[in-house]
Amino acid sequence: MNRPALTVFILLFTLVTVLGFVAARWRRGDLNHLNEWGLAGRRFGTVITWFLLGGDLYTAYTFIAVPALVFGAGAIGFFALPYTLMVYPFVYAVFPRLWSVARKHGYVTAADFVRGRHDSSLLALVVAVTGILATMPYIALQLVGIQVVIAAMGFTATGLAGDLPLIIAFVILAAYTYTSGLRAPALIAIVKDLLIYTVIIAAVIVIPAQLGGYARIFASVPADKLLLKAPTAGNLGTYSAYATLALGSALALFLYPHCITGLLSSRSRNVIKRNMSLLPAYSLVLALIAFLGYLALAAGVQHDPAYAGWFKQYGATFAVPALLLHSFPAWFAGVGFAAIAIGALVPAAIMSIAASNLFTRNIYKEYLQPACTPGQEAGVAKLASLVVKLGALAFIIFLPGSYAIQLQLLGGVWIIQTLPAVVVGLYTRWLHRRALVIGWLAGMVVGTAMVGAEHFKTSIYPLHLGALTVPGYAALYSLTINLGLAVVLTLILYALKVSPGRDQTAHADYEYDTT
Repeated sequence: MNRPALTVFILLFTLVTVLGFVAARWRRGDLNHLNEWGLAGRRFGTVITWFLLGGDLYTAYTFIAVPALVFGAGAIGFFALPYTLMVYPFVYAVFPRLWSVARKHGYVTAADFVRGRHDSSLLALVVAVTGILATMPYIALQLVGIQVVIAAMGFTATGLAGDLPLIIAFVILAAYTYTSGLRAPALIAIVKDLLIYTVIIAAVIVIPAQLGGYARIFASVPADKLLLKAPTAGNLGTYSAYATLALGSALALFLYPHCITGLLSSRSRNVIKRNMSLLPAYSLVLALIAFLGYLALAAGVQHDPAYAGWFKQYGATFAVPALLLHSFPAWFAGVGFAAIAIGALVPAAIMSIAASNLFTRNIYKEYLQPACTPGQEAGVAKLASLVVKLGALAFIIFLPGSYAIQLQLLGGVWIIQTLPAVVVGLYTRWLHRRALVIGWLAGMVVGTAMVGAEHFKTSIYPLHLGALTVPGYAALYSLTINLGLAVVLTLILYALKVSPGRDQTAHADYEYDTT
């Protein structure tokens, strides 16, 4: 047992637990209303939204998985950098429109907007179900991050005793999320970001000094991991995979329910625009996080007998914890482990809130209890958030962690299928509601089949175009089919004079602001 690391970890974890419960009194509102519990009253300004979105987007899985990908696969792991640089201009241009129409009509979820825009409860349902499906393995992967750091601190027990620290962490998370709603992760995100910045800055200064400088680090990394493999005459290889991963991920990211929840909690559309101008600062941090994979390779942690058992169990996922243990005093490794664990709790809380908002608004209220009161609506959302967290916890305890990773590969493939209904719908409702449902179904089936064809080990699918093979992100390929089918069917449905329904929004709603 690494007692110094564990002591620091417990102290910092206790701090954020206290903050989680104190958050119920921060910017006080009636938490018996979904607008207050699930969106914090839509009152967050630029600074709080910046921390909230940062905590939302840069998760424990980012801190663990991105450097693990660089550690194991090399340069392709850096696809996350152009993807984050593409996503912010996209959100700057598009999503203030969603904020405006949601604020005007009291929408809490993207499915609420789809319901009003396209006059289709079925289309809203498929958007809601897709969001919940894509979110569940994402929450489970946050637990994988916590599992890894708990192991790194020396918890070697198996069975219930081995899972007890994880269970305690998520009981605490469930309690303060139930009590404080979105205010809790917003407040804790400030501590999380400060810890991550501290650990990353220390790592990129101290570890290179220990290893003899950056030149020696790059010289010690295998050549095939420094650059993407050049394409051949018949195969574009990692070039097309890298480009489509970046573009597809950028289009998919802010369709996730937790990202939309973070945006809709802002107090004005200008807050969103300011944040899209400021959030690229996180891309610098992300580059440094990815670079940890090269530092771990240069440090040779994979060859250290002390970590052999952990690498055997967790693979490249253990690279960052091993690097922290190898390079820093135990107490500072505890700071790093706390940063990773808190970096799991913040997005897990937001994700569970977002999933419960979808269930409550677009399944419970729409189909089960249309006449529910605001208090009943909020109560169901709180209970649903507990069920979501319990499901994610059971997933990790009773099933191999590889299942969560495999499902997360599908998460991006699934959530991007809502783009035609949500993003295109923000500009035009020309696409017919029935065509959108059929296009969504085709995209889901084709995208899932592509990942399945690769045995759920990767979301990169080798598309054969005659003699040329173009490996690419299955999400982008399946979205193309989705959109193409939706356009063709729309033309047919309009020719058959099938009613597109009634739009409940007006043109001015998309520019609405409260300031």
